[in-house]
Amino acid sequence: MNRKWNLKDTKKLFEKPFFDLIFEAQKKHREYFDPNKIQISTLLSIKTGACPEDCKYCPQSSRYKTGLKKEPLLEIEQVLKAAKKAKSSGSTRFCMGAAWKNPKEKDMPYLEKIIKEVKKMGMETCMTLGTLNNSQAKKLASAGLDFYNHNLDTSSNFYSSIITTRTYEERLNTLKTVRNSGMKICSGGIIGLGEKKQDRMELLMELSNLSIPPESVPINMLVKIPGTPMEKNENVDPFEFIRVVAATRIMMPKSYIRLSAGRENMNDQTQAMCFMAGANSIFYGCKLLTSRNPKEEKDQKLFQKLNLFPDYKTKSITEENKNHENLKISNLSKEKYYNAAI
Repeated sequence: MNRKWNLKDTKKLFEKPFFDLIFEAQKKHREYFDPNKIQISTLLSIKTGACPEDCKYCPQSSRYKTGLKKEPLLEIEQVLKAAKKAKSSGSTRFCMGAAWKNPKEKDMPYLEKIIKEVKKMGMETCMTLGTLNNSQAKKLASAGLDFYNHNLDTSSNFYSSIITTRTYEERLNTLKTVRNSGMKICSGGIIGLGEKKQDRMELLMELSNLSIPPESVPINMLVKIPGTPMEKNENVDPFEFIRVVAATRIMMPKSYIRLSAGRENMNDQTQAMCFMAGANSIFYGCKLLTSRNPKEEKDQKLFQKLNLFPDYKTKSITEENKNHENLKISNLSKEKYYNAAI
């Protein structure tokens, strides 16, 4: 049975001396994972911009002038080409995001088709599409979707300071819907929104105290995008960020903890400390939806320095790439799909 975390115990955890916290997190990490392996995912935006939500950190919101070019829903051949490339680069999970408040019923056949085709490649699938109803969740699960991403971002108390077009309760309800459908949950938060330390504690408490904690927990460092209300937020102290990663590992010991947005602004030493603190998953590739991300070659060099390997193999990523050169996409449909942005 999962431990239930309260504010007193969580605060005590956050206030541990830095090296004691890291040591405890590393011990906990080794109970459930090989510390020398890392799970690799790739994230693709399948529909970009013109989102009706007002998340203050997001360049895809229609409320802000960020210079982001609005793009319609990608055709399925484009998505599968990206999935093929992701697998050849070493990713085991292909994640797809659409800038929607929620998918429409007309979108479901398209989404189900993508899931089935990516699964044929032998990859795990994940989507982030906004709020889901029971019927939509069941359809995605039946198509084979492994994970659904739905971040809580921050604490319930601070949430309305960054988003007003949806409520925290709506997010929690969607997580319940996803869990009830049989899919796994990917849910985490963003550090650097202007939140207080207690907001970070309450976010981790919320996630860890779910009926089943998320199998995947992305920890993002705010990427300050010009044109968004948060473009001038204060930088996050790297050691405070590492503390959050370590606390996440201790509070959710069986979850994959992913270093997500913000890695472009982290040096190798910061990332290495995050891995030592229990992070064991990253997004791979030069872009996360619309934000910059380190190139594969840079990550490969870091992994080689740290002796990290993909969690499903014992060979290096460079060796694995050779094995995927002849990967073929089977029976791609020639059917064209509608523009979901209309």
